[in-house]
Amino acid sequence: MNKLVSILVILLFVFACDNSSDTYDDFGSGDDFVVPDSILNEEAPLVVSEEAMDEIIQNVSSPVEMAALIKDEGVKFNIKLLAPTDNIKSYNSNFKQALNLGILGADLGYLNMYNQTGSVIGYITSIKTLSDNLMVGQFFDFSTLKRLATNSENIDSLMYISVASFDKMDQYLRESQRSDISTLIITGVWLEGLYLATQVVKDKSVDKIAERIGEQKMALDDLIIIVKNYQSDKKIFKLVEQLEELKAAFSDVRIVYEVGEPEMLELDGILTIVQNDKSIVIMTDEQLKNIIVTTEKVRNEIINL
Repeated sequence: MNKLVSILVILLFVFACDNSSDTYDDFGSGDDFVVPDSILNEEAPLVVSEEAMDEIIQNVSSPVEMAALIKDEGVKFNIKLLAPTDNIKSYNSNFKQALNLGILGADLGYLNMYNQTGSVIGYITSIKTLSDNLMVGQFFDFSTLKRLATNSENIDSLMYISVASFDKMDQYLRESQRSDISTLIITGVWLEGLYLATQVVKDKSVDKIAERIGEQKMALDDLIIIVKNYQSDKKIFKLVEQLEELKAAFSDVRIVYEVGEPEMLELDGILTIVQNDKSIVIMTDEQLKNIIVTTEKVRNEIINL
């Protein structure tokens, strides 16, 4: 039940980073944005190997893990943290729709984590609308999802069908060479997970959540590598600048790795050696505050808040 967005992360990352033929409207509310000729004249994006993509996926923390951590730390559910669904009419480009599909997908995982069936339908409806606009809505069994969402006893089935829907959508995006859309979706998923965590520690000091936030420094570096592959589009170029701004907020955070003693465990009848390494995040209150403010700024710009 707790793996919807975690699996969504894996499903939506496309392994062949071909450039999409889609074009986007101007970014924001009409502000002129000048892109250097050196960027606009770039060749087609490089192909990223499956091995490299697998490593990046592993480094991108799942928002469902964030939501689970938040709940495990005794933080109460707060619907005010979620992106409003009444903004979707303003998402009038593939760029905005893909990013916000990821954001609402992360919010759906948060809702499911807290068994908030009363609010799930609104988010499923918005996800269906955005996926229709991106021409992947045919992969969502909306009537079944809506029926299952009305009863908390059906959460497991809701998770299963949601994952199956995203699986089919991902396959379609691969075949139609629209991997830029998948990259934007995963960016939205990751950003919303970070936003939820930062908003929690903004109001209440929780060491474990703060540490998980600091760990996102490495995930962000990997994410920027993938997004930059499509920066010949001026809207994605702008997104790269926003992510670089967030990267600057993480710049002074230090992550120290401590080597642990290996341990031999039996997993499914097979002896496996597990290396008990751990990471230690060194981050000041001021650095955390800067990350909170910057995350909120970038996320709210994307959802038009």
